[in-house]
Amino acid sequence: MENRKRKLTFLFLSMDVELNVTLVTFGGFAELHKYRYLYFVVIFTLYILILCCNSTIVCLIWTHKTFHEPMYIFIAALLINSVLYSMTIYPKLLSDVLSEKQIISYPLCVFQGFSYYTSGGSEFLLLAAMAYDRYVSICKPLQYPVIMNRITIYVCLILAWLIPAFETSVLGVLYSNVKLCSFTLTGIFCNNSIYKLQCVPSVTISIYGVVTLINLVLLPMLFILFTYIRILRISYHCCRETRRKALKTCLPHLLVLVNFSCFIFFDIIIVRLDSDLSKTLRLTLTFQSILFHPLLNPIIYGLKMNEIFKHIKILLCQRKEIKFIEMS
Repeated sequence: MENRKRKLTFLFLSMDVELNVTLVTFGGFAELHKYRYLYFVVIFTLYILILCCNSTIVCLIWTHKTFHEPMYIFIAALLINSVLYSMTIYPKLLSDVLSEKQIISYPLCVFQGFSYYTSGGSEFLLLAAMAYDRYVSICKPLQYPVIMNRITIYVCLILAWLIPAFETSVLGVLYSNVKLCSFTLTGIFCNNSIYKLQCVPSVTISIYGVVTLINLVLLPMLFILFTYIRILRISYHCCRETRRKALKTCLPHLLVLVNFSCFIFFDIIIVRLDSDLSKTLRLTLTFQSILFHPLLNPIIYGLKMNEIFKHIKILLCQRKEIKFIEMS
């Protein structure tokens, strides 16, 4: 009898926990009931493509000792960050596409937002570390082995992931304590649009959000631009070969910076201001932001960095030879 009472008590407690969970609905999909399976195929294909492209270059850098240099280690870290970024969005996105209701619990939504912005902040800090590495390599070549030693690399990598994680976790704690009056997001995953769910906009969250934006986006971006301007100015007064080398190594990083800055512009400005965009246009822009960033990184570094491109060609040729031998 006593065991039965305990079971009933546990059951009622479980029901209370379930009822107390706040659910948030994603309202950003356009005509999902009509194009459900098309959405799934496209998103799944892109997800596999992102994982394969990034993982291939990371494996090349990991397995070849010639790539065990600061520049390539930072590239590998950047591509790993792209994979982590994709893993915060795509699995849930695939699940929502096949579900009748596109919902998420509010705590999980905050956690997804935390993971999303942590990887975003890490991207800028890793790009800043890469800019500093290129600056020392081109402008102070004799001091390069001393400055960019293993300890410097490890410190840069650890800080690039820890600083955004700490700053966004504070924001996550602030968001977890707000009172909600709206339960529908205009997007297809949890990002900056969580701000619109509050009953009364929090001044603390707004101020801290601006501080985080300055620390994780604006300051690294200014540092990157300052560093590359210095590189171009110094290389301009050097020989033609030095200028060519500077342009060749800096161009991929600048392309990635421009690409990611456009993504941040969309996420911070358009989402926060809640511009009067149609659902289809908003969905298209969202897909572009979550696709171009993790997919362009391996394409840019794979095609623009000659050493990586050579090894990719060798790898593809080896696979063709293996297939030819198997067929014969």
